[in-house]
Amino acid sequence: MIGMIMFGVALIMLMFGFPVAFTFAGVALFFGIFAEGMDLFAFMPYRIMSVMQNTVLMAVPLFIFMGVVLQRTKLAEQLLTSMGRLFGGLPGGLAISTILVGALLAASTGVVGASVVAMGLISLPVMLAHNYDKRLATGTICASGTLGQIVPPSIILIILGDVLGLPVGDLFKAAVGPGMVLIGMYIVYILILTRFKPQTAPAMPPDDSISRGKEIRDALLAIIPPLALIVVVLGSIFTGIATPTESSALGGVGAVILAIIYRQFTFKMVWDASKDTVKVTAMVFAILIGATAFSMVFSYTGGDYLLEEWLLMLPGEQWGFIILAMLVILILGFFIDFVEISFIIVPILAPVAEALGINMVWFAILVAMNLQTSFLTPPFGFALFYLKGVAPPNVKTTDIYKGIIPFILIQLLVLGLIIVFPEWFGMSSSY
Repeated sequence: MIGMIMFGVALIMLMFGFPVAFTFAGVALFFGIFAEGMDLFAFMPYRIMSVMQNTVLMAVPLFIFMGVVLQRTKLAEQLLTSMGRLFGGLPGGLAISTILVGALLAASTGVVGASVVAMGLISLPVMLAHNYDKRLATGTICASGTLGQIVPPSIILIILGDVLGLPVGDLFKAAVGPGMVLIGMYIVYILILTRFKPQTAPAMPPDDSISRGKEIRDALLAIIPPLALIVVVLGSIFTGIATPTESSALGGVGAVILAIIYRQFTFKMVWDASKDTVKVTAMVFAILIGATAFSMVFSYTGGDYLLEEWLLMLPGEQWGFIILAMLVILILGFFIDFVEISFIIVPILAPVAEALGINMVWFAILVAMNLQTSFLTPPFGFALFYLKGVAPPNVKTTDIYKGIIPFILIQLLVLGLIIVFPEWFGMSSSY
């Protein structure tokens, strides 16, 4: 039972706010010495070296760099301005344009924090100025800003590909359908809401100083450059021309080229983007090394065998396991981040999924869709904090919390559809 006790201790410490990487490493060190002594950690240098030599994980800092550079090119500002003019004349048009821009930012940057902050600074004041309901405005921004979790190229899909030993390109392909369905359902929800409650998202008055043709032209000029980068990056993966790691390098170069096109390129911008990339990458890999130590001790003490035996005895076999696994990940997402869940919880669940004959690509997409809700669920949903940090003083935390509830329910609905009807998304639940 030592492994189960250390797992519980780690979760309690995380809920009290201890740093993630040091929590996993510290708990592993304490229980490892208690169970075996310092000799158990003689293999840690080899495990760390295997992480350093993992070419799949090289895509993580490169995609982060691509996203940070694009965030500094004022890409979001130009997209939101042009799309807002294009759809603003419709009831809920500003909210729809925010979702579409969020989808483009997700596919071109994949950085959730940057997307939420950018749209919070640019789109939220415009929506509030046009008498949008605060809950709808904040919920739309948070939900669309987190689309980078499921829409490729997603950092979480790269991590899951490494953890589960799956080709990242296969995960990217499998995630396209669920991502598009989720975006479509967001838009349908806003259209239905504005149909019955038009006062929640009134249409913008037309701007007579700008012709309709110019609005369409400006929107196309804002959309085509990032769309071209998306096609190059994802197209090179899907066609087999480049590996995800190679395409991430291509994306970094493409982001710099877009910065030049948008006249935002400076060597200082590249330097600042590189520093931000190093900070985020260091956080991810510090957690990975701490999780590596934790999983080593957890496995040595027999915790994985005990948990696997218990999960295999669940009623309903495959479906019982899937329901419990999704429920556990959903609940943990209220308290801990997607990175910790990916490195600690998923490796524990993966052997059971394989033993039950579950299609691991389908399982990975379920996990990724479920983890997207961790950015929205209070009390520790990071998207909520990002938006609150840039929202006007008259937007209360309760407004944001209430606003994201419908979007969380939509995410859970799509998750349920993927579970029950995987063939709709071009997947199968079994091998």
